[in-house]
Amino acid sequence: MTAAALLTGCGSADATADTLVTGGVVWTGQDGAAPAEAVAVKGGRVLAVGSAEELERLVGPGTAVIDAAGRFVMPGFIDSHVHFLSGGFNLASVQLRDADTPEEFARRIGEFARNSQPGTWITGGDWDHEAWGGELPRREWVDALTPDNPVFVSRLDGHMALANSLALEAGGIDRSTAPIDGGEIERDPTTGEPTGILRDEAMGPVAAAMPERSTEELDVALQAAVGHALSRGVTQVHDMAGWTDLATYRRAHERGALSLRVYSVVPLSTWERLRDYVEVEGRGDDRLWWGGLKAFVDGSLGSTTAWFYEPYADEPATAGLLTTDTTELAAWIEAADRAALHVIVHAIGDQANDWLLDAYERVARAHGDRDRRFRVEHAQHLTRDAMHRFSEQGVIASMQPYHAIDDGRWAEKRIGPDRIRTTYAFRSLLDADAPLAFGSDWTVAPIDPVLGLHAAVTRRTLDGANPLGWVPEERIGVEETLRAYTRGAAYAGFMEGKTGVLQTGLYADLVILDQNPFEVDPVVLDSVQVDLTMVEGEIVYRRK
Repeated sequence: MTAAALLTGCGSADATADTLVTGGVVWTGQDGAAPAEAVAVKGGRVLAVGSAEELERLVGPGTAVIDAAGRFVMPGFIDSHVHFLSGGFNLASVQLRDADTPEEFARRIGEFARNSQPGTWITGGDWDHEAWGGELPRREWVDALTPDNPVFVSRLDGHMALANSLALEAGGIDRSTAPIDGGEIERDPTTGEPTGILRDEAMGPVAAAMPERSTEELDVALQAAVGHALSRGVTQVHDMAGWTDLATYRRAHERGALSLRVYSVVPLSTWERLRDYVEVEGRGDDRLWWGGLKAFVDGSLGSTTAWFYEPYADEPATAGLLTTDTTELAAWIEAADRAALHVIVHAIGDQANDWLLDAYERVARAHGDRDRRFRVEHAQHLTRDAMHRFSEQGVIASMQPYHAIDDGRWAEKRIGPDRIRTTYAFRSLLDADAPLAFGSDWTVAPIDPVLGLHAAVTRRTLDGANPLGWVPEERIGVEETLRAYTRGAAYAGFMEGKTGVLQTGLYADLVILDQNPFEVDPVVLDSVQVDLTMVEGEIVYRRK
């Protein structure tokens, strides 16, 4: 319904807005929508969108009026891929992302240990060995600094971690430990002793040895994550986690403390449990819902565990690895789809993506037409044929723009000049009419859609080495990027028609930005800030 139609007979109190956001530049996200200046909200939903003059008639004695003062108003950002509670915990963990020397890496861990209780595990970190030239850390770097604290800090991609000697001992990993399928224990070539670096499934024994988080710790981490996300304009997340996380969300929701929308995704290996859970509990509501299942084909580019057809340029002895047995993974995909559950699978290397598209095609053909919305998480390195298959098969490419400007600093070293041409291929996928949803992969990257917007539009790598863009032909426009962070991500979580655009009757999830991204020099798009975030008509964040 247009604002004019709504206002034709709006003399009744029923048409009075609870809140009016007016005097702004409103981008609704709708195709062909006329320029707007104001959004009226009632009962948590959009009552009308139109000019400031039109919507002024909806103001009553109890209406809260927010003067946007020429600022940019848009639908709330939707992050289609996060590890949300991990992000909450990492906010209070050792910060290693910008450590740029081995000495600084070790110093920060030692300082954190000095301020921690003996026996407390030191986790998080999000380090990147490429920041200091590519040398992998070793347990000897930190053992003497952490005599009383197990250390298990992850590389920023989450597919490799450093464990100190106490953590290795807790996980039962030593010189005699047998190889672990789907992972790798890095060993000293001279002594055969573990160096402390564990890749993918090899991280499992140490992770299993860590003490379980208490209910109170989980609840505190959730609220920290929620506050952080809302301050970045994120009104909805798709969380790639597990059953403990779902239980944490349900506790918060039941006490009215879940201030953003969450699609809670659990491991694909537990598809039978989710099938039975849905049968008893349903699929949740529009604030918290479930029904998605996540798995992995391969690892990551940074950890040299993404699965390619050809070996790595800088590690020619490997072409990556499979983190899950493909026979087992194919069976899970088939069974989960037969149970009408939503299948969401991580694939990064070109061979991993092709294998997954093949598996999806077989299952869809066997089970017939259905609105299944298969997703490929990351879809980072593609063959040219794969780009068209996303469109032809209706598979959603769930991607993270910030990864392009992060990995772009060193990706060519890993896979050479030819394979990078189809890396993070945003332009090619859109030109092929593939469904595209954007997110962050927090904590692998910051949960900040403004940074993702800057990355997708400019592709200027973090080291400043590509001022005109890394693989610049894959840049996309501001509007295309905003759609992937709103409408595209809503569709990826079965929430289109409820969120993702500002339209009469849909939920009033919106943000106000301090600058209009369509008018800002793309080079400084990352300077745009979120001034206000609203979820279902309630202001949940306001920048001071």
